[in-house]
Amino acid sequence: MTIREVLARNLRAARQAKGLSQEELAHRADIDRTYISSLERCTYNASIEVVDRLATALGIEASELLKRSPDEHAEWTIEFDK
Repeated sequence: MTIREVLARNLRAARQAKGLSQEELAHRADIDRTYISSLERCTYNASIEVVDRLATALGIEASELLKRSPDEHAEWTIEFDK
């Protein structure tokens, strides 16, 4: 799974866990709603500043949006070692 896919999955999950629509998250993070939609669909890359703004709006650490699950990390490490 690419880092964009990880961000997309974690962003959507965190947003939904907080009960926020894309529009409400966009308002809280001062980001356009269509940009959040594009991030969740892996259409755009997010800058580190955007990741931080989204995390702040969600009340989580930015690292949580980029965190791979343990099994994904193992796959990535194996691919990297090749």
